[in-house]
Amino acid sequence: MSIARVTEIIASSSRSFEAAIEEGIDRANKTLKNVQGAWVQSQKVECGDDGKIKEYRVVLKVTFVLAD
Repeated sequence: MSIARVTEIIASSSRSFEAAIEEGIDRANKTLKNVQGAWVQSQKVECGDDGKIKEYRVVLKVTFVLAD
């Protein structure tokens, strides 16, 4: 029997939502063991004074299996 846990991670990138997701997963794998997957709970952009997108943000729910 396996026990899994879900944790929330907020990640950002100046390039794209996909890059923000990759940054979040990369960081999760540095801290958490047995990362099994993730889903994007929300996406958001931050705009600069010129009205252009300056940052893409995602809220990820990361699932990882706890050691037996």
